[in-house]
Amino acid sequence: GIHFFNPVPVMPLIEFVRTILTSDETMAIAREFGASLGKTMVTAKDTPGFIVNRLLIPYLLDAVRIYENGLASKEDIDTAIKLGLNHPMGPLTLLDFVGLDTCLFIADAMYEEFKDPRYAAPPLLRRMVLAGHLGRKSGKGFYDYG
Repeated sequence: GIHFFNPVPVMPLIEFVRTILTSDETMAIAREFGASLGKTMVTAKDTPGFIVNRLLIPYLLDAVRIYENGLASKEDIDTAIKLGLNHPMGPLTLLDFVGLDTCLFIADAMYEEFKDPRYAAPPLLRRMVLAGHLGRKSGKGFYDYG
C-alpha cells in the first residue's frame, strides 16, 4: 500500500508499505510512481502506524498530556516545539489540523495492537472528541477556528 500525507500536494513524503506478498517488481513500480509525483518514498513493513505514525502518535498524545496536566499552556507547548525543534507547527495545532477524532482513532487502533501505554489516549482527547471538538473541521479543537 501507499500512505500519502495531508495535504497531499504539499507534503513531499510517501510511505510505501511492503507486505510479505509484495514483489521487487511492485516495489520498483511504486518507486517510479512516487518519483513521477515528485515525492520521496520510504519503505515500511505492514504494521500499524508504519513509520511516521508510530513516532507521531505518542508525541501528539504526550503534548495533550502536558496540557491536560497543566504543565504548560497550549500556546507555550506549540511555541516550544516550533522554535525548539524547528517544526513548522506545534503538536496541538497539528492535532487540530489532522483532526482530534482521526488521532484518537489511530491511537486506539495502535493501543489495541501493541498494548503499549504510549498509545493510550489521554482522557482530555476523548472528552474533546465526544464534545465534537475535532479541530479545524469542526471549528474548534485546542484552538478556535470560527
